[in-house]
Amino acid sequence: MGAAQSASEEIRELVGKTGFSSDQIEQLRRRFKQLSGDQPTIRKEHFNNVPDLELNPIRSKIIRAFFDNRNLRKGPSGLADEINFEDFLTIMAYFQPIDITMDEEQVQLCRKEKLRFLFHMYDSDSDGRITLEEYRNVVEELLSGNPHIEKDSARSIADGAMMEAASVCMGQMEPDQVYEGITFDDFLKIWQGIDIETKMHVRFLNMETMALCH
Repeated sequence: MGAAQSASEEIRELVGKTGFSSDQIEQLRRRFKQLSGDQPTIRKEHFNNVPDLELNPIRSKIIRAFFDNRNLRKGPSGLADEINFEDFLTIMAYFQPIDITMDEEQVQLCRKEKLRFLFHMYDSDSDGRITLEEYRNVVEELLSGNPHIEKDSARSIADGAMMEAASVCMGQMEPDQVYEGITFDDFLKIWQGIDIETKMHVRFLNMETMALCH
């Protein structure tokens, strides 16, 4: 009875922290155990056998995001060696659809958390700014699976996108002005009006997109 009550309390606590229903938490627990081999924690190598990730051009960044302390809300930088089930839920929560019962302020907060997660994927050195080099790396990885696009072309696409970001965020720049990179506030401006819901999927976990922000 004590163990059952403890498990029930744990689920209630996780429901409160993550916004998942108890059924969703149980489904995610089964997936977590499958990934971890029934171990209490998951390490990066556990993601190596996920079929839907094998051909994803940014698989390394997706996996890294699960261990990023910023996303785990455990610090401003660094990577965790392993994550437990509650950490796993914390990451999955970024992918949760916006709840139709939310008011406008909650919707904007939820959207901001989703975009912060994406920003962290680009900002690989955790300095709060996406530099041209970091942006190039992501674009090159995204286009690496396309045999018709050479590396120089990918760099040109990244450079053009960065120039466009600079114009969106800074307006008309002076000839000697240098754009040092995309801050999170810039990132929010760039994504304004774009439906973030269609850009974030967790299909590689063999589940429907089903998780939330607070």
